[in-house]
Amino acid sequence: MESFLKKFFPGLLKTTAHASKDVYCMYNDQALTAFTSSLYAFGMVGTLVASRVTRRFGRQGIMLIGGSMFLVGALVNAAAANIAMLIIGRMLLGLGLGFSGQATPVYLAEMSPPRWRGGFISGFPLFISVGYLIANLINYGTSRIPGWGWRLSLGLAALPAAVMVAGAMFIPDTPSSLVLRGKHDLARAALQRVRGKGVDVDAEFSDILAAVEHDRKNDEGAFWRILRREYRPYLILSIAFPVFLNLTGVAVTAFFSPILFRTVGFGSDAALMGAIMLGLMNICGILGSGFAMDRYGRRLLFMIGGALMFTCQVAMASIVGAQLGNGAKMAKGYAVTVLVLTCAFSASFSWSWGALYWAIPGEIYPVEVRSAGQGVAVALNLGLNFVQAQCFLAMLCCFKYGTFLFYASWLVVMTAFAVAFVPETRGVPLESMGHVFARHWYWGRFVKDQKFGVTST
Repeated sequence: MESFLKKFFPGLLKTTAHASKDVYCMYNDQALTAFTSSLYAFGMVGTLVASRVTRRFGRQGIMLIGGSMFLVGALVNAAAANIAMLIIGRMLLGLGLGFSGQATPVYLAEMSPPRWRGGFISGFPLFISVGYLIANLINYGTSRIPGWGWRLSLGLAALPAAVMVAGAMFIPDTPSSLVLRGKHDLARAALQRVRGKGVDVDAEFSDILAAVEHDRKNDEGAFWRILRREYRPYLILSIAFPVFLNLTGVAVTAFFSPILFRTVGFGSDAALMGAIMLGLMNICGILGSGFAMDRYGRRLLFMIGGALMFTCQVAMASIVGAQLGNGAKMAKGYAVTVLVLTCAFSASFSWSWGALYWAIPGEIYPVEVRSAGQGVAVALNLGLNFVQAQCFLAMLCCFKYGTFLFYASWLVVMTAFAVAFVPETRGVPLESMGHVFARHWYWGRFVKDQKFGVTST
């Protein structure tokens, strides 16, 4: 929005107005990227803090704290008078994001029935995409309000934050979290409430008690415990998933899509509309993934999504490289083709890594390292988001169209990794997840099958 740039980044506005030679570099401004990336840096801090205190406060309490910080951050941003105030608001938003991002996927995994767990967990990225779409629609509308439209845009983030705070007050905590804090009666009541009256929950509750008892027998810090050999697969996957997620290139494509579309030749309003189309593609991809995940398994989604994303990245590199060259404007027809490819890439990402990043890490960890594993995954993801947000515009300026080829090469690596090292978890109860790893061709050398007392090979 020009009113936003005029108030906080007037130098950048002058630069873009006179940019004529190298369109790749005209938005390369560290103050602008600091505005975006500060959220990720403090999101990482929030996730690590939430992981350490989640046993004391429970999943519900962590979500309540996260929603409250997000609410305050939105109000600070709406009232911002200078860049410092703007970034402080982003920091509070980041802390809220870290707390809620650590607790929400685990909450969904622990509360959902095993048969439909993938569909329930995919609701998390689905509604992130819905929020992303609504945010872009708000941007598109408020950009037409001169002077203060950006304040309305940033301030409206307080509405979903308020809903989150109010909602967290009325939901029960998860049975596993309650049992960990010694509240067995409340845990059983919470399980009965979500499974329905008259449903026999004895077997499932016994499994939860057994898993928590196993945790207590190995009573040490979850972050220290996950470093032990028998938890090596979970630690590796908690690192690999956020690393590969960021190397798809989708985070920078999503957050900088208006800038990317303006770079290839769209006007300001058309660039915002292109970002809205990306949001619609995200929703379509996640809906398809939620339908297919519990019917055809997780690995098939990785293979299809990886192949499609690779094709889109290579095609975009070819078109952008041929049309923009060293910085000339792109013809409108080719710009539309880039938009279509970006939308196809977004849908393919949402179908695969976008949904599975939240589904698989949320379900694979044993209860004794669940908060630590999810904390590592979310914190590392936000930390890498911070690095990419700081570096992407400089990378685009330096690599130009080679940026797309950089991400395409990593898509080959991550798809091969997913096929070889990510076990199929479709329909497996959380308390039986260890058996799946114990029978895996590679992870079996680390994970001991608790049921049979032997190490599977």
